[in-house]
Amino acid sequence: MKSIKGFLLLLVFTISCVSCEVRTAGNSGQIPPGQAKKIYGTQSAKPFAPGQNK
Repeated sequence: MKSIKGFLLLLVFTISCVSCEVRTAGNSGQIPPGQAKKIYGTQSAKPFAPGQNK
């Protein structure tokens, strides 16, 4: 009986860990343009915004 309870507890724990999903912002994990601007010390975030590149 103890082995069945242990197995069920392990199963529930495993399922709860596997079901967790880490989500990031879009752009495949890239940092937002405003943060990139701060890091690189530029005046404008325009070069870091994907929609603003020509």
